[in-house]
Amino acid sequence: MLGRRLKNALGAMALLVCGGCGGAEPAVQLADVNVARGERADLQLEVPAGKEDPATFIPLSVIAGERDGPTVLMVAGVHGYEFPPILAADRLAREITPEMLSGTVIIVRVAHVSAYEDRAPYVNPFDRKNLNRSFPGSSDGTQAERIAHVLSTVVIPAADFVFDVHGGDGAEWLEAFVGVYGGPLATDYEQALGTAQSMGFPNIVRYSMNTQQQVDQRRSLNRQAVAQGLPTVLVEAGQNGSRDDVHVDLIVSGMRSALTYLGLLQGPESQAAVTPRYFDGTQSVPVTHSGLWYPTRRAGKVEAGERLGEIRDYQGVTVETVTAPASGYGIYGLAGPPVRAGDSVMTIAQPVDSLEE
Repeated sequence: MLGRRLKNALGAMALLVCGGCGGAEPAVQLADVNVARGERADLQLEVPAGKEDPATFIPLSVIAGERDGPTVLMVAGVHGYEFPPILAADRLAREITPEMLSGTVIIVRVAHVSAYEDRAPYVNPFDRKNLNRSFPGSSDGTQAERIAHVLSTVVIPAADFVFDVHGGDGAEWLEAFVGVYGGPLATDYEQALGTAQSMGFPNIVRYSMNTQQQVDQRRSLNRQAVAQGLPTVLVEAGQNGSRDDVHVDLIVSGMRSALTYLGLLQGPESQAAVTPRYFDGTQSVPVTHSGLWYPTRRAGKVEAGERLGEIRDYQGVTVETVTAPASGYGIYGLAGPPVRAGDSVMTIAQPVDSLEE
């Protein structure tokens, strides 16, 4: 094993550990690190300290296949309390070898180390910003913005296809789904949809990027990838900060099927036949009070006007009864009891028969 420190494009440091680096044809470059075909590199992209918060780092693994092919990026841990994606990334990084691949797999193991180590749902513990609303970030911004900047300028540009992997954070319930990006501002929707269908998830949601505002508003990592012209899939599995093997296994098997569909792995193109539900877009259900949220409905079909639960204030008085603004399918939401005015307590997906364009 060879270890050396290299300056990346931001003036930060990248710690490289790889086997047999050098010599062979380069397959991918991250910062100043070239990973040759047939090799593996475990990198630590360091994010420099800011004016008011400390330095951090982004651990990732690059597995460069022995044969030519696309570069696929999987990002886990954008939210540090979403454990199934992080555990799935760790397993995939250990199981996939260069000998198996036609192409390259980049696995960001934990994108948001500060939040992960602090066990902080949703936000960065130093600047209280949601990393998944901070893209493209800034090299001289707060810590969340600097992490977003490294991902936007160093990691995402190395990819041909992006998977942004999440789960139910903190006190969120969630039914596993895959999101695909379509519309005039998305890239290669047909490939993204086929990839999503190969993953064996029970639900597939299309997000249509019709306007620049949709791409830019509170930009997430997946919309950053869309903005950078890459076909993109959002993966969601796990809930309530759990680490259940059933959710980890779903992500691992889904990613393996997707890599097979995209031509990086050999084998069957999909898992056992699954007929997913299809949805075109979603609608949030925001509330106007803070307090204790008592849901009466979670995942499944809902009808417009149906009671979803109630909010009680800190004296136990019911201050808001929440009803569904539209019919559809509840796909994720808040399990409670904490709720804050402006939060969405449920996201309702709109069923359709097909997502083919």
